Amino acid sequence: MPNTSGPGGPAPSAVGWVHSTETGGTVDGPGLRYVLFLSGCPLRCRYCHNPDSWHMHDGHRETSDAIVAEIASYAPFLKRAQGGVTLSGGEPLVQPAFCRAILHGAKALGLHTALDTSGFLGSHADDALLAETDLVLLDIKAFSEATYQGLTGAPLRPTLEFAERLAAMKKAIWLRYVLVPGLTDVTAEIEGLAEFAAGLGTVERVDVLPYHDMGAYKWAQLSMTYPLAETQPPMPEETERVRDIFRAQGLTTH
Repeated sequence: MPNTSGPGGPAPSAVGWVHSTETGGTVDGPGLRYVLFLSGCPLRCRYCHNPDSWHMHDGHRETSDAIVAEIASYAPFLKRAQGGVTLSGGEPLVQPAFCRAILHGAKALGLHTALDTSGFLGSHADDALLAETDLVLLDIKAFSEATYQGLTGAPLRPTLEFAERLAAMKKAIWLRYVLVPGLTDVTAEIEGLAEFAAGLGTVERVDVLPYHDMGAYKWAQLSMTYPLAETQPPMPEETERVRDIFRAQGLTTH
């Protein structure tokens, strides 16, 4: 496929590691999506539903040209469905050159593009990569250093700095927040996050996602102990209470 110039300029082809694909995604951006899950992630979230994506080389090797060629076969359908392409993971920014090449190819096909990221590796996303990205699905997992460290094993600040950079670029954000009883349900922390999100000015919506344990079986398959085996999903009224906190800041929630 010819390497036509996109909004970030020509992007060379690249080789990367892929976990899986989904060709009819409905929750990873507007419309129906081609969702590419990349392998590799520096976080170790206690509720991770894809622990088999932590190590990059546990995936399979693909070239960006091959991925873009496959996307091209779906492009007419994705356009009719007002959808596009989403890169997810794992953490896609473990492989920034691979991401940029695929996003560039998707934009050259006239498709909407989204990047689903924790933001922890936001410094890996240079301006050229973000120029190929229409929407960032930003998963801010907690809003205090202590809670974030305890949940992910990593510091929070890089994610907040990435959010601030996106806002300065006027880049559209869909904020994602997983509500975990006993971990991320502290009202003061959620209120702080809601105020922060509202202040960014580019958060189009907030998805409050109730915790679930549907990935626990993968931990067992990998002979690992699932840390939240005793944690139950939040009650619907608790999820709605948290949505109300974001709404109180003028944010749209789902």
